[in-house]
Amino acid sequence: MTTSPAPAGVEPADPAERGGTRVDGVEVLGALSPSRVGDFLNCPLLYRFRSIDRLPEPPSPAAVRGTVVHRVLEQLFDLPAAERTPEQADTMLAPAWEELQAIEPAVSSMFPADGPEIVAWLASCSEVLARYFALEDPRRLEPAERELYVETLTESKLLLRGVIDRVDIAADGAIRVVDYKTGNSPVEMFEGKALFQLKFYALVLWRMRGVVPKMVQLVYLGNSEVLRYEPDEQDLLATERKVLAVWDAIRAATERRQFEPRKGAGCAWCAHQAICPAWGGEAPPFPVEGPPQPA
Repeated sequence: MTTSPAPAGVEPADPAERGGTRVDGVEVLGALSPSRVGDFLNCPLLYRFRSIDRLPEPPSPAAVRGTVVHRVLEQLFDLPAAERTPEQADTMLAPAWEELQAIEPAVSSMFPADGPEIVAWLASCSEVLARYFALEDPRRLEPAERELYVETLTESKLLLRGVIDRVDIAADGAIRVVDYKTGNSPVEMFEGKALFQLKFYALVLWRMRGVVPKMVQLVYLGNSEVLRYEPDEQDLLATERKVLAVWDAIRAATERRQFEPRKGAGCAWCAHQAICPAWGGEAPPFPVEGPPQPA
């Protein structure tokens, strides 16, 4: 079975929800992706709004910039190696933006038609994309996978899933998991939190292929930094224990129908602040149409 889909017209906040597959013959208790784990750890109420209530969220210029730049970097490797240049990548931005508008018309509402805002925003996309070429030379890379949907089922029948930006495989079989971030790299004290997403992916790949990835790599295009880490089995087992503990907490909160808000830095750009009790709002009643199925 799969987790319940988002309501019509609501774009899933988690890319993994676009690629979910059925797990035939097995009763799956639920599913988690790194984004959903992060939601719950940052603010349990945000998890509820996104995963159980499935409340719509307006597109933001920063998030959509990330989507467009990711798309260009994905398509860049469709070209012959010699053509993977900054100039060529820059010409791919406008078509990627048009493609996204065709798929998700709501993003068009971010800017007035043909106004200076869209020109400035596209220029910011170009600046972010240009930083990629200062960090890597795509002419020397041949990724094994791009935008790879991965999933594995734990012994407790929890489905772990996600979408990996890029997987590189060396001649000796060593695996590198790569994720692009269009924002800035975190300060040192928050690096572990940032790496959790890639450790999650490494765990899923290990369960799927029986090989622990040699390296996980976060490429920050906001300030041209690269964060690398070499996981081992103990790291990944610890990551699995953390994910299972989060799932237990989610199930307990679901049974109580009580997901508490947690104020933090993310509140500044949360789409649901108006209905958040921590900010004087009132959350909608907990859904009652059948048992909630967290995603």
